[in-house]
Amino acid sequence: PRKLTTSCPTLFALLLVALLAAYLLRKRYLGNAYRRRALQQLEHAQQAYQAGGDASHYLGQVNALLKRVALLSYPDEHIAATHGAQWRAFLNSSLPEGLQLQAGFEDAVYRNNCTEIDLAQVHRAAQHWIRQHKAAR
Repeated sequence: PRKLTTSCPTLFALLLVALLAAYLLRKRYLGNAYRRRALQQLEHAQQAYQAGGDASHYLGQVNALLKRVALLSYPDEHIAATHGAQWRAFLNSSLPEGLQLQAGFEDAVYRNNCTEIDLAQVHRAAQHWIRQHKAAR
């Protein structure tokens, strides 16, 4: 039978690869902390709405949350000044066709009656956008 021998350079190389992988995974985890916080805030807003909140307030919270995430993710773009249909188009550019925000989303915040807006679809779209957008930072 042949004896299995392990050389020090091989063990050192494996250890180095493992340390590098751990470093990169930790960096990615910490870099995505804003996504996890935003998803928690989104869930909290939805629970508050379901407990008897009003739809326009919920939409305002979702819109403001998406704006904060976008400002963190795209610091070099002109996100702060983006509003209205341009803002909705920016969000929709990162959403699949079935989840795109409806026309009127951007104005529903200012209306007391938001019956034409599908709030469950807005919630799914916001979740997807927060999880999947490609951050520029």
